[in-house]
Amino acid sequence: MSKLRSQNEYEKTSSFRFWQWLSGEKDPYIDHVEMKVQEEFHEPPILVKKREIDHIKLHNKIYDIDHNKEIKFFQGVYRVSAVVLCAVIIVALVICASYLPEAGNPNNPTVNEVAERYVEQGTAETGVINTVTGMILNYRGFDTFGETCVLFIASSCVMILLMVSEEKLKHLPKNLEPTNDKILQYVARIIVPVLMIFGFYVIVNGHLSPGGGFSGGAIIGSGLILYSSAFGAEEIRKFFNEKVYKSIKITALILYGCIMTYYFYTGANGIPNIFPLGTPGNILSAGMIFFINLFVGSEVACTVYSFYALFKRGGL
Repeated sequence: MSKLRSQNEYEKTSSFRFWQWLSGEKDPYIDHVEMKVQEEFHEPPILVKKREIDHIKLHNKIYDIDHNKEIKFFQGVYRVSAVVLCAVIIVALVICASYLPEAGNPNNPTVNEVAERYVEQGTAETGVINTVTGMILNYRGFDTFGETCVLFIASSCVMILLMVSEEKLKHLPKNLEPTNDKILQYVARIIVPVLMIFGFYVIVNGHLSPGGGFSGGAIIGSGLILYSSAFGAEEIRKFFNEKVYKSIKITALILYGCIMTYYFYTGANGIPNIFPLGTPGNILSAGMIFFINLFVGSEVACTVYSFYALFKRGGL
């Protein structure tokens, strides 16, 4: 049976110090490392001038082609290699182009074997009416999932580089985001709802008509940007702040990843798909493609708006 320790005894243990460090209550560098505010270093003008002169002398010595045979030889090889490489690429492209069907020949095939499979079997295998959506989200779903991950990583990197703390956001100058443009506000009240509805329509109808998550998400992201430009950051934060942004973006990518993992596993092992394709033409059809469009649209909309907000004011 374990022995109960007093508070004083517990504070002397390494476990207590570890949890203090983990929670940020104690800085291990205090009293152990000399902490001093760094001062700006000013190099004497004489040294700056001397370094510039030395740099010029070194540059002239290295690139003195008349006396430096190695540089002269390298430049010659570089020019010859560039010409040879361009010639090889041109020849390869011309050879590839020679295998293309002749322009205007009535016997030219309208589609090749791959496109023929998409056109003839796309609806039966994916349940979509829009063949392009079936190709992007099903046949080459691995590539599309990678593109969605790229959007997530790109927006995360921009947040790391540009995002500032809430305290700094509160002290930003008011004229950074002027919200006194009445004409823009009146127009935004009319256009923003239309953009949101149309963007949502493009997303959910992407498996039936031209559109999908990428184009619909870009439309919704544009609506968020217009709303923020017209009414300011404080207004848009009432319904779309950093917490909502992270929740939508992370949840969408995780759910999308789970669906694609299931598809990869079942497809690689020949396991039948348990998700019914439904009736082609219905809004709830095409298996999980309908939901994938929602997840992709959420990712794109959040990414488009986050780039605008972070570059403009350093926060969401």
